[in-house]
Amino acid sequence: MIPATRNGLLLIGVVFHMVYLMSIFDIYFRSPLVHGMPPHRIELPPPAKRLVLFVADGLRADKIFEPHYNATTGQTEELAPYLINKIRTEASWGVSHTRVPTESRPGHVAAIAGFYEDVSAVTKGWKMNPVEFDSVFNESRHTWSFGSPDILPMFAEGASDRSRVDTFMYSSEFEDFSGNGERLDKWVFEEASRFFANASQPESQLGAMMKEDQVVFFFHLLGIDTNGHGFKPYSKEYLDNISYVDRGVQHLVEQFEAYYGNDGQTAYVFTSDHGMNDRGAHGDGHPDNTRTPLIAWGAGVARTVATRSKEPAPGHDAFSLDWGLSQYERKDVNQADIAPLMASLIGINFPLNSVGTLPIKYLNASGEFCARAAQTNALQVLEQYRVKHDQKQQTELFFKPYAPMHQATNSPEQILARIRQLIDMQRYEQAEQECSQLIKICLEGLRYFQRYDWLLLRSVVSMGYLGWILYSLLFIFKSYILPTPAYKHSENGSDSRRLSGSGLLTATAIILFTTFSLIFYKQHSPAMYYAYVAFPIYFWTDILQQLPLIQQICIGYLRMAVRWRPLAFVAIYVLVLEALVYAYFDRRVYSVAFGLLAAVWPLSVSPKFRRRHAQLLATWTVFCVLTSVFTLLPVERNDHLGLVVAGGTLITLSGLVAWHYSNLFTLPPPGVPAQQARKAVAIDRLVILVETLLVAIATVIGPVTSMETERRGHLPRLNQLACWVTLVVSTLLPFVHGSRLNQSARDQHYLYRLVTIYLAFATPFVLLTISYESIFYFSYSVVLLLWLSIERALYYEKAENELLAPTEQTRLSDLAIQRSVSSDAARPGSAQTFAAARTLGLSDMRTSIMFLFFVNVAFFGTGNVASLASFSIDSVYRLITVFDPFMMGALLLFKIFIPFFLVSAVFGVLNRSLELPPFSLFLFVVSTTDVMTVNFFFLVRDDGSWLDIGMSISHFCISSMFVLFVIVLFVLSHALVGRVLIPSTSQSSKATKKQR
Repeated sequence: MIPATRNGLLLIGVVFHMVYLMSIFDIYFRSPLVHGMPPHRIELPPPAKRLVLFVADGLRADKIFEPHYNATTGQTEELAPYLINKIRTEASWGVSHTRVPTESRPGHVAAIAGFYEDVSAVTKGWKMNPVEFDSVFNESRHTWSFGSPDILPMFAEGASDRSRVDTFMYSSEFEDFSGNGERLDKWVFEEASRFFANASQPESQLGAMMKEDQVVFFFHLLGIDTNGHGFKPYSKEYLDNISYVDRGVQHLVEQFEAYYGNDGQTAYVFTSDHGMNDRGAHGDGHPDNTRTPLIAWGAGVARTVATRSKEPAPGHDAFSLDWGLSQYERKDVNQADIAPLMASLIGINFPLNSVGTLPIKYLNASGEFCARAAQTNALQVLEQYRVKHDQKQQTELFFKPYAPMHQATNSPEQILARIRQLIDMQRYEQAEQECSQLIKICLEGLRYFQRYDWLLLRSVVSMGYLGWILYSLLFIFKSYILPTPAYKHSENGSDSRRLSGSGLLTATAIILFTTFSLIFYKQHSPAMYYAYVAFPIYFWTDILQQLPLIQQICIGYLRMAVRWRPLAFVAIYVLVLEALVYAYFDRRVYSVAFGLLAAVWPLSVSPKFRRRHAQLLATWTVFCVLTSVFTLLPVERNDHLGLVVAGGTLITLSGLVAWHYSNLFTLPPPGVPAQQARKAVAIDRLVILVETLLVAIATVIGPVTSMETERRGHLPRLNQLACWVTLVVSTLLPFVHGSRLNQSARDQHYLYRLVTIYLAFATPFVLLTISYESIFYFSYSVVLLLWLSIERALYYEKAENELLAPTEQTRLSDLAIQRSVSSDAARPGSAQTFAAARTLGLSDMRTSIMFLFFVNVAFFGTGNVASLASFSIDSVYRLITVFDPFMMGALLLFKIFIPFFLVSAVFGVLNRSLELPPFSLFLFVVSTTDVMTVNFFFLVRDDGSWLDIGMSISHFCISSMFVLFVIVLFVLSHALVGRVLIPSTSQSSKATKKQR
């Protein structure tokens, strides 16, 4: 059952990991939506006829509430005096706590629909609805919305009656991050003025519609978010935009009051979808991203009452003590609580999928209204529980209900009866407490059903990952480690190392899979469940069929003279994998690892090696120490053009040095005329010089473009064109040059090729750099090249020290002198490669773990790949500023992946230098890194802080996709490296001395 080829194994590995990547969403993050519930509304006249919702996109709570020092006036001022005055006079206010991902779409869904969107919806896009859901807009009589084309359509398209929601939107090209975002909010306020002018026309149908009850006005204000991305939340542009929004809200409120004749029937809610960190990014669970303001006033909203005590009013903590509002109660809510609040104010049905809890403290209504509002909230959540309960009961074979909901003395029916009785007795506060308790139990019950299949699925997935590890390791043993032929078949074509009773095992596997399939069919389980079970059954059946091979491996181990060495290597390997798991949570682990590599590795080699390569080892130590600094630096960093120029200058100088000394490492390929070889070398050196020039241009034009953009308020078109041309030309140059090498069947010295790749990708990296990243690129690249040199030197020293016969030594030297490697097999007419006789050994485990280490350093060297928010979007503003999430995201990912291009190229050369079968080391890494994946699978969280939840998802996804990533790196190494000349270390030294 093990595939006879490497590609067959890789295909199974890719499919397996792609399928199992979805497992956490089926286990931990099943969609919370259920359908078929009856709607519920408060059966009393509502306190307001209309609702006005302001969402200031990207507004942090602290930035609007806290006073700020005005450098112009020399005084401390409030950025939003109108809204702050509302808090002091009539508004209820607090912090609205959001969940991850802290993006615009999920934030708006939570506030307007009342539920936290399915995490898997991230893969389906933020703009349109991946699933149907109910919302306040959908339940209103009519909604008019103004603002961004990124947000408004999803609520209009999702409405049960499309004509019920009108949208007024600017074009997407209007969202340009290089300019001041106030213009976006200005458009909304001006469009609102035109709207009121149209409604004021005599016999206007719009005016008649606006006079009805249960109508909603939604104003999406994107300017603050745009300025935050473009200039950072501490910038003058961001802070001034808050003041501009405050004035705009004041003007709009005055227009509403004037239009409706100050009838006191309008409720106002001001909030934000998410916050923003100091780098101008959001998306993760950082408190700056999850804390947003909530200010509500008008009809039906409780008025502020200042406390006369010297102690802060309820709700305050250290976060809000410096805001000057400590005498006014701070009423914090969860973001989903805003939806039932808005529904209560205008008397519409609560959104069917809402899991928010009505914040009673925000209501200014009779005791009966508040109690009945809480009762309606409880009924609406209970309906969701009942639907979920009935669905599970109908499908599960051995159904176990949620016990707290089925107690003999405290069932939901009994709680509802008590609530009705308390309301009839006018004991409203007690009724509200009972409603709150029922909502809590219902939400816990919904959570119980969300976790209902956890035990089964987590067991299946764990067995699948462990099965894959053993399955792929057995393939490696057969193909690359055992001295016997990789596939020894008997006369009838079967593998001789398989168990004779394999037919019985296959039949048992089929019966087991059929049993699970019947259970899943009865339970109406998702189709992915069948795949989750199929893989472990397949893997473990094959493993059991190979018991003779496992026995042979054990016998070989027992015959070893020194048995502790393999165990020690395996133990160290697993410990390093566990350390890399911890490094996902603390980047300083990489600094410690670099320190150990700098100090321990040079001391672990032989004295002869240290004497022969003293300068190489000393350089290794220096650059390991230098590179260790970067993982000690915070991922949150501000723009620093001086560091950008310094990094670009270092790379430019390194290119000039490489160009100057490149002729010292030239070895003419066998049979190539000297004149032709000199011409080829001249072309290679010219390419290096051109790429160095492009790096120098990027070093200058990048910072100049940033300064020009800031000065002019928009991205200069000429600068933008120059940046794009420089990036594209430099990126394509190594591929174009490599294709010409292949067409001419000419082999390029591997150092030339690596330097070409290093300089080619340095240009886009410098263009996309805002701080010290380019310095990291330089240091990291040097460490990779030194690693390659040390590994090559160690390998050839080992070959020299082999206790072989003189004739065998001569043959080995002949093979090691020089060879051109361009494909998996040697080219016709070339020397036979040593790979045919080379098998993986214990020392190759060190090379594999080093490769894995460097890949992880590329992940976390300048940021945290588990959270793209740690990489500033400012990186792309020299190339594009008009909001385009796909292009901006692609450029950001391109920058993040550039270090992987380097490590893949170096590892590709190293694999050939060590004369191993192609992909053998890559495959060993693929087989073992799922030790990390299993760790992350059990570390996935669906509760606790939203930072922890989001990071746990990212960690698992990164680790699970590593197999695909490594395959891409392997293919990329072949595409980048191409045909290269890899001489032995000894010959390189002789050639260098000869040229000197």
